[in-house]
Amino acid sequence: MGKYPIVIKSWQNNWYNLSTYFKYSAQIRKLIYTTNPIKGFHRGIRKCTKTKGAFASENALFKLIFCAIKNITAKWNLLIQNWALTISQLYIYFIFISLIE
Repeated sequence: MGKYPIVIKSWQNNWYNLSTYFKYSAQIRKLIYTTNPIKGFHRGIRKCTKTKGAFASENALFKLIFCAIKNITAKWNLLIQNWALTISQLYIYFIFISLIE
């Protein structure tokens, strides 16, 4: 069965759910699987908390993370590559397909 029989068996047993991903276009799949924004978000939180050392209280940590999130999300104005194409494909899939069904 190969090098990873447990993984292969899991994929075979759950193929219906896993294959749902492939009904979308390549552009939409890229938007789904890319983790760069998530990794950047986590890196920003780690950077902020790592440089501070110890915290006076749990509440102080929460306040610091809140401020970090505000700073990180303020930079989220970058455009997604080929957004016009992606949004039109999402529209076709979720609006047009739902009208047919």
